[in-house]
Amino acid sequence: MMKTEQENILIMSGNYAAAWGAKCSNVNVISAYPITPQTTVVEKLSDFVDNKELDAKYIRVESEHSVMAALVGSSMTGARSFSATSGQGLLYMAEMLHWVSSSRLPIVTTISSRGIAPPWNIWADYTDILSIRDCGWIIQFASTHQEIFDSILMAYKIAENPEVSLPYFVVYSGFSQSHTSKPVSIPDQQRINEFLPILPEDGWGHLNLNPDKPVTFGNLVMPEQEYLDFRFMIHDSMVKSKNVIHDTIDVFNQSFGRDYEGLVEKYLCDDAEVILIAYGALAEQSKDAVDNLREQGNKVGLFKLRYIRPFPNEELIEVFNSDVKVIGVADQGTAFGNPTGGPISTEVMSLLYHTKNKIDVLPCIWGIGGRNVSVDDQIKLFEKLLYIKNNNKYPTDETCQHGTVWMGLKTGI
Repeated sequence: MMKTEQENILIMSGNYAAAWGAKCSNVNVISAYPITPQTTVVEKLSDFVDNKELDAKYIRVESEHSVMAALVGSSMTGARSFSATSGQGLLYMAEMLHWVSSSRLPIVTTISSRGIAPPWNIWADYTDILSIRDCGWIIQFASTHQEIFDSILMAYKIAENPEVSLPYFVVYSGFSQSHTSKPVSIPDQQRINEFLPILPEDGWGHLNLNPDKPVTFGNLVMPEQEYLDFRFMIHDSMVKSKNVIHDTIDVFNQSFGRDYEGLVEKYLCDDAEVILIAYGALAEQSKDAVDNLREQGNKVGLFKLRYIRPFPNEELIEVFNSDVKVIGVADQGTAFGNPTGGPISTEVMSLLYHTKNKIDVLPCIWGIGGRNVSVDDQIKLFEKLLYIKNNNKYPTDETCQHGTVWMGLKTGI
C-alpha cells in the first residue's frame, strides 16, 4: 500500500478501524447492541458521538433484531446508516436482513465473525456470515486492518449508487483481527468527503419516507403481481454491481494511493499449477506459505476471494482455463450435509462445468471456532495439493473425511 500525503497513521484494533471507517463516512444514524467480539466498534462510535467528533444519532436498542429494524426506518428517510454485529447477533437479525435488501436500502454493517453456538464460541469463524450469504447483501471480506477501514468508505459509495441500491457487509475475523492492533492510515477528511457520494436531499430515488408525502410500503403482493420481478431485480442488481465495485476500487486507488484489486486478489497465480482459493485473514497469511513453497521450486499460487456476493464467476473461470492442475478451496465455515461440508468450496466446484479442463479439487475446512492455523499447516495443505498433482490420487490421512480435509480434526472422540 502506498500512503498519499495528508494521512495520519494510527495504531488501532480492527474494531476501531471499523468505527473510524463509519466516522469518516459521516454516518447519520448508528443503531447499537453489544455482542462479543464486535462490541468495541459501537463503543468507540458512542465515544465519537458523545465527544462531538461525529454528528450522528446514536440509538441504543434491546436486541440485534431491533438494531436492524431501527436502521430500516432511518435508511428509509435517506439517512446514511451503520451498525456492527457478530455471530448469534447476526442470526437474530436475519428477518430484518431480508427486509433491508428487499427494500433496496444501502445500509452498511460490519461483522466481526465468530463461531455459532452451541457450544458457545466467540473466536474467528465465518459460519455466521456464510449462513446468511443469500439474503441479498453484498458481502466483502477484509483481510487487513487497513482494508477494514478503507472498505467501509468504498461500501457506501457502492451501496448508494443508484445502479446498486443494496446493503453491504464488511466482514473480518473476530479477535484475530477485531482485537489485535496494527497501523491504519487515515486520509484527510476533506479528501474522504470528496470521494463519498452526496446524500440526496429527498431520500433514495425509489423510496423516501416523508410525513408530507405519505406512502404505504411493503404491502401485500399477489402471486401474479410483481413479487417475482422484484426478486429478479435484486439478483440483477447484485450481478451488475460488479462493474460499480471495480470502478469504485479504481477511483479509491487513484484517490488514496492504494492498490486493491477487484472482487479477487491473485497472488503468484500466472504460472501456478496448484492454486489455493481462500478468504479472510487466513488467506492473507497463506501468502507466506506460497512464498515458502515457491522458494522450493513449486509452482503454487493463492486466489483470495475479496467478495463472495456478488460471486466472482468470471475470475474463477479464467483460472480454470489456465494451466492449473489442482485447486484447493479452504472454507472457514461449515455447511452441514452439502457436497463438501464447506459453503464456498461447493460454489467453486459448480463453476467447473464452465471449463473443459480436467482439474482436481480438494475442499478444506480450517480455523473453525478459532482453531489455530499456522503457516506450517497451510504449507501441509499445499503439499496435499502437490501430492494430488504428482500422484493423480487424493490423500487418505485421518483428516480427510468425506472427500474434504478437516484441518486439525481430532479423531476418535
